Amino acid sequence: MSESRPAREFHEHRIFEREDFDQLAAAWNRLARKSGSPIEQYIWAKACAEALGDRYKPYVLAVGPPERPVAIAPLARRRRPLAPLELLGVHELREPMDFLYANASAAVSLVQVLAKLRAPLSLKRFPVHSFGLGAVGNAYRKRGLVLSRDAGGCPYIRLDEHHTEPEQGLSARRRSDLRRARRRAEKLGSVSCEVLSPAPTELDPLLDEAFRVEAASWKGRAGTALVHDSTRQTFFRRYAAAASSKGILRLCLLRIGDRAAAMQIAVETGGRFWLLKVGYDERFARCSPGSLLLLETIRHAAARGLHSYEFLGNAESWTRPWTRDVRRCVHLEAYPLEPRGVGGLAAGAAAVGGRRLKDAVRSRR
Repeated sequence: MSESRPAREFHEHRIFEREDFDQLAAAWNRLARKSGSPIEQYIWAKACAEALGDRYKPYVLAVGPPERPVAIAPLARRRRPLAPLELLGVHELREPMDFLYANASAAVSLVQVLAKLRAPLSLKRFPVHSFGLGAVGNAYRKRGLVLSRDAGGCPYIRLDEHHTEPEQGLSARRRSDLRRARRRAEKLGSVSCEVLSPAPTELDPLLDEAFRVEAASWKGRAGTALVHDSTRQTFFRRYAAAASSKGILRLCLLRIGDRAAAMQIAVETGGRFWLLKVGYDERFARCSPGSLLLLETIRHAAARGLHSYEFLGNAESWTRPWTRDVRRCVHLEAYPLEPRGVGGLAAGAAAVGGRRLKDAVRSRR
């Protein structure tokens, strides 16, 4: 599609609600292959819509010919007055999400439709490499306000054959710490690592075990573990079932003796290993079970010939010894200068307590 066609594409769009999602599945996955991210695949969006349906009304925009859309915006609106459109599930799950598009021109077409529909946007954790980023600025600043601030970045490791021995890339002190942790663990029992690709019929007891491990850490005390959050637990159970049926789910467990001491919920797709959830049992804290499991799953991903190990989330103290590379994100907001847009801007400002949005503020009437 050439750059001269976005105006025409405005007449070829449709807004899908939850009950219509399955009609988009094939086109959604075709466009998602461009990024390779599981966060942009259809099964992720469907699990979000099902788990978060009491909080959001999906507003998924598809642009282009009905039989073959060229771009999709996986958006939703909170069930409150003047709420802007958000990327589905990003607020609750904190993972980066982009629009789906065939090329830069398709991204421009998509955003021009949103601007002509006068849709206020609040796009948390939007990738800085997205063609949609510049498209939102160009489309909305003509008749509205665009604000952007840094939203951190997702760390990742570029994998090569050296990562089949991942400890060799660590400092001498960190390698010593891991050897010591392993010896402590071995004093308590045999140490083993499992990277499982369970069938749907095998999944529930493994997820129960993984959730118990997560709840046995500070997350359990803080009430943020999945066992205490029915909405996010519902999402992970639904998504894990769908990912399992496609053969991309990886459920990883480090066992010390007969007990699971650390867990990871991950997927392998697009030639990459994507880490969605981690946890460890604090009773084994002196053995650093989370680090031991991380060591083994990096080794596993490299041995599989994968291109990268994607931590997702944010860069934290436990990821920094392994990599300083991050995929940057922004929190992008766009408001048309009309009553709904201005009302959405005021509501958004109240929601963040008046925090200043730093990086870019552009307006043109």
